[in-house]
Amino acid sequence: MLRFATSGKNPNTEKISNKDSKSVHDEIKEKLVAIGELLGFESRAEVKIAAGAVVDAIWEAKIGNMGKAIYVFEVQSKGSIDSLILNLKKAQSNAAVQAVVAVADETQLEKIILESKGVIEEKSLRTWDSDDILAVYDSLVRAHESINKLALVPESF
Repeated sequence: MLRFATSGKNPNTEKISNKDSKSVHDEIKEKLVAIGELLGFESRAEVKIAAGAVVDAIWEAKIGNMGKAIYVFEVQSKGSIDSLILNLKKAQSNAAVQAVVAVADETQLEKIILESKGVIEEKSLRTWDSDDILAVYDSLVRAHESINKLALVPESF
C-alpha cells in the first residue's frame, strides 16, 4: 500500500520568491511523481525520454505484452520557456508518448501555449496549472489515507 504524508501547510497561501522557484519546481515534480503512483502508474522524475531530452517526470503504464503508454511532464517555474518546448517536442518523437504536459502557473501556461504553436502538435500538448497539482495531490492523499483506515488489504498481503 502506498502511504503519503502531507505537510499541513497550504501552499496556495504562501508567497513564493524567485529564489524559492527551484524548490517550487522540485516540489511540483515530487507531487507529479506521487500523483502518478497514487493513480497506479510507474512514475519517475528526471527521465531521459529521447535523445537529448531529460524530462521532469513521466507516468508509464504497461499494456499487456503490447508495449507501454507514457505521459510526459515538464515543469516551468521561471526563466526561458524554450527548453521546456524543446524537451516536449523531443519527447513526442518517442512512439510510446501519448501526451506531453506543460506544468506552470496560469501566466506561464499562456506563454507556453503561444510559443509552442507550430512546434508541438496541438492535439498532444496538455497544460496543467501548478496550483491544481498541489490540490489534486492533497485530495488524493486524503482519499488514500481514508481508504487505508478501512484496512481492506491485510498488511501481510
